[in-house]
Amino acid sequence: MYLAKINVTLRTSILDPQGKAVQHAIASLGMDQVRDVRMGKYIEMKISSDDLAEAERIASEACKKLLANPVMENFHYTLEKV
Repeated sequence: MYLAKINVTLRTSILDPQGKAVQHAIASLGMDQVRDVRMGKYIEMKISSDDLAEAERIASEACKKLLANPVMENFHYTLEKV
């Protein structure tokens, strides 16, 4: 079994209003040094397979078909044997 740790983020060319709101909130707390906050999604998914290549295929396919919008978002993942 593998644990996929997946990060999905907006492409840099896409405006991130949620990130801007968080950046302004952080600044209002007195942390003026924070620049350019970008928000995203973090997903953990257990994949029942003993084959690393199959686990990679499943994780990639899940990201491409469901978890990330390929027009607006990038994704990357790591796999850990559990």
